[in-house]
Amino acid sequence: MAGLFVSLLGATSLANAQSLQIKQWAASCAACHGTDGYSEGGMASLAGQNKAEMIKKMNEYKTGKRVATIMHQLSKGYTDEQIEQISAYFASLPAEKPVAKTK
Repeated sequence: MAGLFVSLLGATSLANAQSLQIKQWAASCAACHGTDGYSEGGMASLAGQNKAEMIKKMNEYKTGKRVATIMHQLSKGYTDEQIEQISAYFASLPAEKPVAKTK
């Protein structure tokens, strides 16, 4: 029983570490696309976008099919798996920025 608990704890720790890594990759998008993908204007918000569509766009930037000021360069720094995970992260967020609750 204790071994199962330790295994589950280890799996949870690994999942948390992976989640933190994905959030760190996604944080690099904040300079242009806003914190957690909620743009303040100028650039598209990434939060709530369709995962498959984001992957398609990133791959188009990566291959040069889609040209941009900087995205075609940045996209080359990510593996296909990283692009999939970042896209899944942004797709999992609500499209509208949650309103902070006041006490």
